[in-house]
Amino acid sequence: MKTLQFREAIAEAMSEEMRRDESIYLMGEEVAEYNGAYKASKGMLDEFGPKRVIDTPISEMGFSGIAVGSAMNGNRPIVEFMTFNFSLVAIDQIINNAAKMRQMSGGQFNIPIVFRGPTASAGQLAATHSQAFESWYANCPGLKVVVPSNPADAKGLLKSAIRDDDPVIFMESEQMYGDKDEVPEGEYLIPIGVADIKRKGSDVTIVSFGKIIKEAYKAAEALAEDGIECEIIDLRTVRPLDYEAIFESVKKTNRLVILEEAWPFGNVSTEITYQVQKHVFDYLDAPIVKINTADTPAPYSPVLLEEWLPNSEDVIKAVKKVLYKE
Repeated sequence: MKTLQFREAIAEAMSEEMRRDESIYLMGEEVAEYNGAYKASKGMLDEFGPKRVIDTPISEMGFSGIAVGSAMNGNRPIVEFMTFNFSLVAIDQIINNAAKMRQMSGGQFNIPIVFRGPTASAGQLAATHSQAFESWYANCPGLKVVVPSNPADAKGLLKSAIRDDDPVIFMESEQMYGDKDEVPEGEYLIPIGVADIKRKGSDVTIVSFGKIIKEAYKAAEALAEDGIECEIIDLRTVRPLDYEAIFESVKKTNRLVILEEAWPFGNVSTEITYQVQKHVFDYLDAPIVKINTADTPAPYSPVLLEEWLPNSEDVIKAVKKVLYKE
């Protein structure tokens, strides 16, 4: 094992795949000369040159459309958005072209694109730069949606995403790029659509993904001191979603808390709640509790932002609620 920052794991995954396959290239704002807005493509211009690491104008609709056409002609683009908030400018290309082209062409065109960049809040960036769109993209057939929470998962999943013949939305976090953790040496892939049990437990299942899962870890440590053992499942992928991993855990613990950094209406945790009550209802000993952000745009004020975001105390309260220990 070696220790890498999250940003280094991303760069290593892209570089390894670009060495393996000359049809792969990276494009986006500041990915080349500046080494990436978050230094997630550091050194790649020097190694691969300006034809494969391409700085684009500030025109997400334009370069996303170029990527779709390029993929239809046999290339495998990686498109970096400086933030997924900016992907809204390109959402017509992502939803109406990338996601649908395979079906609309009767299978004549695969669209092997990875759209990647940071999602959700990243401190005081205010309402238009702090949004989580995982559930938006996961709602669209034809897209796969991946949200890793640590460097090792990020590398293995990104390599799988780049090799996938369908468009993949790969969502990171500005607040995780500096995170350090152990990453396996050598070649490895993590399959898309497989969740991971990060902590074993018998009293309650906590399901989460992305950077907010850190609050679940904090809560689990605190609850363990009271003799409450939480099982934590990191989804890693929200489309396809590993329902079986959740079902099997709920069968064991009989209780479920879902932690997601998203607005509360119609999100990933809503879908999980429906599927669990449909398939393993008889195993539940308490109503499911889901924890989301407040139902407002993200505030700029640090005091309000702290209240807006879910935290470990919210998780502790939810766990005690499903255990009837309020």
